[in-house]
Amino acid sequence: MNAPFRPTVLTVRAADPGDRAAIARFVETCPEATAFHRPEWLEAVESATGHIAHILLAERGGQICALLPLHAAHSPLFGSALVSTGFAVGGGVIGDGAAAPLLCDAASELARRLSCSTLEIRGGPMPCGPGWHVKTTSHAGFVTPLAADDEAQLLAVPRKQRAEVRKGLAHAMQIRIGASAQDRADHYAVYAESVRNLGTPVFPRALFDAVMDRFGDDADILTVLHEGRPVASVLSLYHRGAVMPYWGGGVHEARALRANDVMYYALMCHARTRGCDRFDFGRSKTDTGAYHFKRNWGFEPQPLAYAHWTADGAPPRDVNPLSPRYKAKIALWQKLPLGVANRLGPLIASGLA
Repeated sequence: MNAPFRPTVLTVRAADPGDRAAIARFVETCPEATAFHRPEWLEAVESATGHIAHILLAERGGQICALLPLHAAHSPLFGSALVSTGFAVGGGVIGDGAAAPLLCDAASELARRLSCSTLEIRGGPMPCGPGWHVKTTSHAGFVTPLAADDEAQLLAVPRKQRAEVRKGLAHAMQIRIGASAQDRADHYAVYAESVRNLGTPVFPRALFDAVMDRFGDDADILTVLHEGRPVASVLSLYHRGAVMPYWGGGVHEARALRANDVMYYALMCHARTRGCDRFDFGRSKTDTGAYHFKRNWGFEPQPLAYAHWTADGAPPRDVNPLSPRYKAKIALWQKLPLGVANRLGPLIASGLA
């Protein structure tokens, strides 16, 4: 007589340093994994900001079958939150979906132990139950295939936006791509000015350097120069055939020069030469300027799901720059001298995670 079938027990535990190699192998082969699940991302955020990384593992028979990466962010301005993952637009549980409820429950227990009143899950299977709030309409992602060559790429852009790119190309700006100290310095200067003009504090430069250092060939910086001066720049991540322009912006002159339009077109062409077949324009808040800008490029928005859990019914932390409570602060920040904004910004933005 055959013995009855007994399914392997599913267990959940916190990862320890000895698990890094196994985690890296799992993330490398898991279809749902993003750049923000990679150990390189978790370690870069931790080293640059001090937000400790935690990885919860689900195992069957001693083998990882799912995981949930997290960062514990503590800020005197924005409170404490456990986030999957810090400074990322993605995260959440990857692997066996049956493990998602157990991993999310373990995450809420971890949040309590770490005195984090809010737990944020960005993507993956959405949790349910007491304390959880799920949003599916606040953000959208934008991904589209790359074309076969430079000319086809330009023709793939809708007519009105293509005209903007052509206007920018007429200025004969230079494109520089690399990861050198000069590339990093120019990118940070442009990006810092860009976000100051938008009224938000800039992230610490250490975060950009840590990501570049750990991602190696899977990250680079593309800078657009006009008459030798950097006017637009973007730090991009490469993951499984997709390029994601992650931290990018332009100085005040960039708008008249259409430098940002040139930058994204140049990145599309560059990414194809690297073997990429998809352009991931990242996420945007629904119905914002960035959201419509990406639609103008012919990208179709795909709704993203985010979940929040709060301890003891506390309200979730509010780090949304579109929140009415920040309107006056944003207007004030836009008027700050750039040097002042660059000194104060990292002290504030490091707590946003």
